[in-house]
Formats: sequence, C-alpha cells, structure tokens
Amino acid sequence: MALPFTPLYIDGEWRPSSTGATFDVHNPTSGNVVGTAAAASAEDCAAAVQAAGRAFKTWERSSLSQRRDLLIKASDILATKREHIMTAFREETAGTEDWLWVNCDWCVEQLRDMAASTMLLRGSTGPSIIPGGQTFIQRRAIGPVLSIVPWNAPIVLTLRAVAVPIICGNTVVLKTSEVSPRTQAIIVETFIEAGVPKGVLNLISTNKENSPARTSEIIGNPVIRKINFTGSDVVGRLIAKEAALYLKPCVFELGGKAPVVVLNDADIPRAARAIASSALLHSGQICMSTERVIVQRGAAESLLEHLTTIFKRIKAGDPHLDKAATIGALFNKGSAENAISMIKDAVKNGAKVVVGDLIREGAILQPHLLVDVKPGMRIWDRETFAPVAVVAIADTVDEVVDLANASDYSLIAGLWTKDVHKAFDVAGRINAGTNCINGPTVHVELIRENGGLGGSTGYGVFMVEDWTQLKMIVLHPEEEPPYPLTAAM
Repeated sequence: MALPFTPLYIDGEWRPSSTGATFDVHNPTSGNVVGTAAAASAEDCAAAVQAAGRAFKTWERSSLSQRRDLLIKASDILATKREHIMTAFREETAGTEDWLWVNCDWCVEQLRDMAASTMLLRGSTGPSIIPGGQTFIQRRAIGPVLSIVPWNAPIVLTLRAVAVPIICGNTVVLKTSEVSPRTQAIIVETFIEAGVPKGVLNLISTNKENSPARTSEIIGNPVIRKINFTGSDVVGRLIAKEAALYLKPCVFELGGKAPVVVLNDADIPRAARAIASSALLHSGQICMSTERVIVQRGAAESLLEHLTTIFKRIKAGDPHLDKAATIGALFNKGSAENAISMIKDAVKNGAKVVVGDLIREGAILQPHLLVDVKPGMRIWDRETFAPVAVVAIADTVDEVVDLANASDYSLIAGLWTKDVHKAFDVAGRINAGTNCINGPTVHVELIRENGGLGGSTGYGVFMVEDWTQLKMIVLHPEEEPPYPLTAAM
C-alpha cells in the first residue's frame, strides 16, 4: 500500500513542491516511515505569500457573517473527521485517545466560540477635539500572516493559528511541523470543504534542514505583516530576531515549566491525581504539563506517597500493541535521551529519583518522579517535554511562592488549598498567565478568556486584539476653520 502523501496547498490548489522534493515522516514509536510530504522550495513559499497578499484585498472586506458562517460550517465538518484525525495523529505523533479529545472534540466547540468572536470586531465613535468633528475607531485586519505550528497538539494549535486570524479578516500562510504535516493538513481540508476562498489559507511544509531558510524568506517578504509561532523558546528567539530586522510583530507561545503549589490544607489525593494527569498526559509533551511541584512540608509526605503510587501505575509504550500502556513514546529518541540527561544531572547535584529507571527504549521513556530538586538544576530551569515531574519542599507560603516564580516560563500554574481567601491571595502572587485553583494545569478556557503569556514563554495572546489593528477616521466639521498660515488667504 502506498504511503500517504501530503502536498502543499497554495492559492486554492493542492500541489507538489515546484522542485518535486519530498521528505519522510516517521512514527516515533516504531521509527517506521508513515508518510511523505512535499518539501516547499523558496519559489513555493513566495507563491504562498503572494496568494495570501492577493486574497487579503477582498477577504478583509468580507462580511462578519461570512466569516462567522465559515467557522460554524468548519466546526460541523471537523466533527465528522474524528477517525481521520486519530489515524494521522497516532501514526505521526504517537498520540493516544486520552489526548485526542482536545485535538478533536474540544476543537469542534472551540470553532463555534471563535465564530462568536465576530461580535468583538466592533469599533467606537466620539467627538473630535475640533468642535463639530467626529472620530471613528475601527478594528481592522492586519494583513497576511505567517503561522508556524508544532506537532504536539497538531489540531488544536493549528486551528488556533488559522481560525483566529481568519475570523479577523487576515489571510494565512500556515507552515506545518515536519513531524505532523498530514495531521495539520486536516485543518486545511476542513476549511476548504467549508468554502474558504482561495488564497485566504495556504499550507506549506518543508524538511527540517531547509526550515530555517524558508522561514527567514517568508518573514522577510514585505507582504507578511505578522508572525505567529508556537514552539521552543530557543527557536522563538531566533524568529524574534529575524522579525526584528523588519520591525514585524510576533505572537509567541514558547512552552512552559508549570509549577503546582500544594499547601498544607490541600486535598492531597485529588491534588496527586490532577498533578499526575497533567504531568503524564501525552507523555508530558504539552506546554501546560505539570513539571514542578512545590509542596509545603506538612503535606509533603502524603503527597509524595500518593504521587509515587500513581506514577508507578502509569506505563509508557505502544497502547495499540500493549494494553497495559496508557501513554506513548516521545516524539523522537533524542527527546528521551535529553530527558534522561537532565535527570542524571539533577541526581549528580543532589536530587533523588523516587520513580523511574533512567532507561529509554527507543523514544519510549517511563514516568519519572524526582524529589529534592531546586533552582539552578537544568531539570528545574528547562522544559523536559517528557513524562517527568520534580518535587521541592518548602516551609512557608512565601517560600513556595518564591519557588513557583523561580522560572523564566510563565504560561500556567496550579494551586491546591481548601482556604478560598488564601487561594486568591497566593494565586495572585504566582507569575503565570493562568492559575488553576484546585485543578490540573492542562486546562484551557474558551478563546475569549484565553490568558496572557510572558517571560520566556512568549508574548501576546491569541485573541482578536492581537490579530487586528485600530484605525482612526476623523471627519472634520463642515464649516471650515481657520488653518494656520492660510487663514487669511
């Protein structure tokens, strides 16, 4: 049977690369080739940008109802693609059913919420500083944008990178991850079936080696007005530097090192279940994954006991071949090796492994739980993106807050306590765009309530304000005022 092939989508047409170049896509568990994809050339990228530029001239003037209806129809279509998504998602990223809900079921509802965002695309009016004049402030589209999306949540993150700019009247050049082009192309297929006009949405993919060059070319193209990137802070800094050459704004989400604070009066069994769920879901390869647990000393023994029991029960492997396995492989062997290296470095500097064997089988890494981890250790400071959680113990509330904030990442955090007044006080002191009280860190509210980002995590949020610009129109009064220099002429 022939392997699935993912072509480019430019100016309303699916097409191969202009050079005929392709690259292989591998399953992270087996290492087998599960598909091929077109490797876009510089010519292809330029064509995609130009198509987006042409389409913007008409799409920015489209009615709000047309954009709304496009997303509502896309929602209905996406709901029929669950099996299609699951197959591609499993083959390309080793994703499991437990992570599919956010990459399909939740996306169906999210599209409808995004459609409702047209109600936010309103302006305002008021009197001018000139008597008799009026000002009109309109929220208008920015222009063609470049959206670069990762593999770990390929449907939901692609949807966010595409739908929000489009609902605001922008056009999009979507660059997929080389890990999951087929999965991410499903969003493009969905919008095509929903009737998106040609050029409004374009898809390119390329191999890892050529990705930096293609990305730089697109950013430097004067047609592109803004860049959206979700991924590592290392790559984010490179993109920001490139964008700065052209004074182009960016919206970034660059990972997380989510802290969870557990106070002495917390519901320990429930907290342990939530922590383990957010630490191990999708093998810890979520930007909101719980990576650091800071617990008050009075609750430490009980929490560690519960976490140890749960971590030992969760098994990594291939859930389709091993019924005991509930989480899959990491996206490649290098990722697993990097996590082990970070664990060994922590142990060398005084940390203790409570659960885990420091052994990988290819890209498969079993859950690991460490204690006595502290700032300055690489495993504390850097994102592992693996089924690994670390625990630090402190005495006072001030100390746990300081430890929670001892990170450059500030995407999301968690807090466990039964005292509602203490909860709001402590949550307000933790530096994070979102803070979940008595709940998991892997949690997303609807798009209109999406929290802010900061620090190495990134900047900007995925809301209509970030994908529109305010334009002012001033209507001067009918009666001519005296103009400086020419009043007497």
